[in-house]
Amino acid sequence: MLFRHEVLTKIAAGEVDLAFRRWRRPAVRPGTRLRTRVGVLEVGEVEVVPEDRVSDRDARRAGYPGRTELLADQRPGEDRQLYRVDLRFAGPDPRVDLRRDTDLSTADLDGIVAELRRLDARSGRGPWTTAMLELIDANPAVRAPDLAAGLGRETARFKADVRKLKERGLTESLAVGYRISPRGRLVLDHLTRTAPD
Repeated sequence: MLFRHEVLTKIAAGEVDLAFRRWRRPAVRPGTRLRTRVGVLEVGEVEVVPEDRVSDRDARRAGYPGRTELLADQRPGEDRQLYRVDLRFAGPDPRVDLRRDTDLSTADLDGIVAELRRLDARSGRGPWTTAMLELIDANPAVRAPDLAAGLGRETARFKADVRKLKERGLTESLAVGYRISPRGRLVLDHLTRTAPD
């Protein structure tokens, strides 16, 4: 589920606690946790609702001025149903603290490197994690499509790989592009020091 930044801000502030989406089938289930720019959102009840049951109050709870604007913003299609999704702000993104955590022993760093090596081994295209960290370190705040094009890769797959590094606290997203995190800096320095000659 994607949200505009202003809606995310209102969810974090407790001003928005509903979302409406027209889907062929639900894209989220109760209990799903979504990581966003403002923190973690938790999905509550997900139910199909007829349009005539959507009130102006519901629309305001979803961040719209009224039901007319909410319904006009929904994806068209006879094969789609309107879903009402309860939301709540569940707290800050745990990756924020992780990427700032630089209290790492040599054994911790070796463990992270071993995990990166496993990612490399499963990729089907060979080692990529160190090269990706080096690329982001050398090109902070560069658009993902530009970085992907420089590698001859499709943007969506490139972003999926960056997310794998982000999950481990090694990179962080900026308004445009990415940068290496303090934790990522330690790991990259460790990789450089321990690389075979």
